[in-house]
Order: sequence, then structure tokens, then C-alpha cells
Amino acid sequence: MQTQHIKIESLHRQESDLLCAASIIQSGGLVVFPTETVYGLGGDGTNQEAAKKIYAAKGRPSDNPLIIHVAKPEDAEHYAVTNPTYYRLAKAFMPGPLTVILPKKESIPLSTTGGLDTVAVRCPAHPVARRLIELAGVPVAAPSANLSGKPSPTCAAHVAQDMDGRVDMILDGGDCEIGLESTIVKIDGDSLTLLRPGGITYDALCMVCKDVSVASAVTQQLADGERVLSPGMKYRHYAPTAPLILLTGEEHRVLSFLQAEQKEKNCAILCYNEEIPLLDPKNLLPVGDRSNLEAQAKRLFHALRDADGTDATVIYAHLPPMEGLGLALYNRMIRAAAHTIQEII
Repeated sequence: MQTQHIKIESLHRQESDLLCAASIIQSGGLVVFPTETVYGLGGDGTNQEAAKKIYAAKGRPSDNPLIIHVAKPEDAEHYAVTNPTYYRLAKAFMPGPLTVILPKKESIPLSTTGGLDTVAVRCPAHPVARRLIELAGVPVAAPSANLSGKPSPTCAAHVAQDMDGRVDMILDGGDCEIGLESTIVKIDGDSLTLLRPGGITYDALCMVCKDVSVASAVTQQLADGERVLSPGMKYRHYAPTAPLILLTGEEHRVLSFLQAEQKEKNCAILCYNEEIPLLDPKNLLPVGDRSNLEAQAKRLFHALRDADGTDATVIYAHLPPMEGLGLALYNRMIRAAAHTIQEII
């Protein structure tokens, strides 16, 4: 397949490019597009053959459900059974990095939902994404635009590494603002279950719904035979090629450990900016200041892909905190590391 690469610099001047992309989706093809979280691999969410193409392009198991993207929160009415809690969430967080799981309607095939009777709905904030969905006139099913298991792409160059020749078109909208996939919640009456943390934090959700629980799979491994309810719940995900080990312990002990490992092993390190002058510069991959979780979120997947460009045989990173945006970082990193955590004492 010959993939077209289009850089979007002006929505107004490049409406014809977006019309072309929308036409591809309407005809059952695949278009990669930017969102505020990560790049999405989009196809017609009402077309079961398009869903199959998405799974094939990613090399993704077909039991891993896809998120459908809509242009306006109220468009969910056509594809899902909504409720007052959904609209409270929509008023607070949409358009934005929130995905809500709802009972699906017949308009969405089981091939899009991974065989589930629910559908994940999101209204993205990125102007290119929203205009593309509007022009397509269908819900756009879109997982992250990476090969299954690899770090999600936050820039068009990373999309091209995985998807060139696998999709019809790649729309380059620059770097993604947030850098981690959307928060996913499931509604049960007036209660929420957080299935995947993201830019919308647990504390933010609690401001809208008093009863918010966190699924055990957010911080732990899925139990044997446990059904995947949303994207990103698989055991190993977002993973670089070399094994990733997460380090926890007192700052000075972890730093001493890293200094020693650099002398003995060919390692890469996802380090804080404060550590740069204290470590050998070889294979250092800065992720931001220790206290700046937003910068770390934006940088994480980029750094994991950069690690694949080194000759390192092992990758070290700090175990994030589990508060605020740190929970989203923790969730992604324990999956990238296959839950390999080393305490330095």
C-alpha cells in the first residue's frame, strides 16, 4: 500500500486535504490523524471490515476493543445508550482526553467493540481530529497508531515508523499536547470505574462523580482469563525492545545504583533533568524535571522509542508516584516494564 503523507498547517487552507482523508474513511480505508493525546489509527466505526483492517494494520488482537471518536459529545446518541452521568462528564471534560464506556447500539458492529456489548466513546479536542470526524460523517474508530505492544506515537515521524505502507494516509498535525492516551471510565448508575488513567485524573473525576473506584488492572496484572474491558489493559504494552526495569527507593541510592550500572552494563536511562550532570551522557533519555509530571507524560513514549534507537541491552527508569497524573504514568510504565520493579536499598 502506498501511504500518502500530508502535513496539516492550516485547517482553513487545507480543507481539501481533510476532505480527501474523510473520503478514505467513508470508503472503508484507514487514516492516521493527530489528537491531543496520541496519534490515532482511524477507520469507519460502523464498518466491520474497516475495524478488521485496523486490527490487521496494528497486528492487534481482535478482542481488544476500539474507541469510537465523535465530533460532538451528543453524537454519542447515535451509537450508544447515554445517561445523565455521561452528560455530566461531557460537560466537564469534552471535548478532551476522556473516553466513556456505554452500552452500544446496533449501529456499532461487534468487530469494533472486540465482541463486547459496550462501546468506548470519546470526543477529542484536537481541531484536526474534530474536523476530520465532522467531514467523514461517521464515528471514527481509532486506537493508537502504533504496532501492537509498541509505545504509542506522539509525533508523525513515529507514526511513519510503524504505519508507512499499512494505511492509506497519515495526517501530520505536529506533536501531541498530552502524550498519554485518554482516561477511560465505565459508568454504573451514578458511579464510575476508572479503567485507564490519563490526562483527566482520578481527583478531577471525583469533582464530578462522588463515587469513583479504580479498577485493579490499573496498577496490577490482569487475572488469568480476565476479559479486557478497554484498550490498554493488556499485560505488556507500550514496550521498548530491550527490557525495561523500574527503580524505586531513596533518591541518592537510586542515583548511586544508576552510576554503578553505567560502568558495568550497556544501559539506557530515562532520567530526570536534575540527574543529567551526575550521570554519563551515553544513552541518557531525559523525561523532564522530577516534579513536572506533565512534561514526563508528554515525553514518556518518545523516550521509550528513542531507547530503541540505542544499543542498550537494558533500560532503567524511575517508578512514578501514584497520585494525580502520576497514576497514568505509573499505569503505562508498569505495562511497558511487564511489572518489573526493583527496589534499591
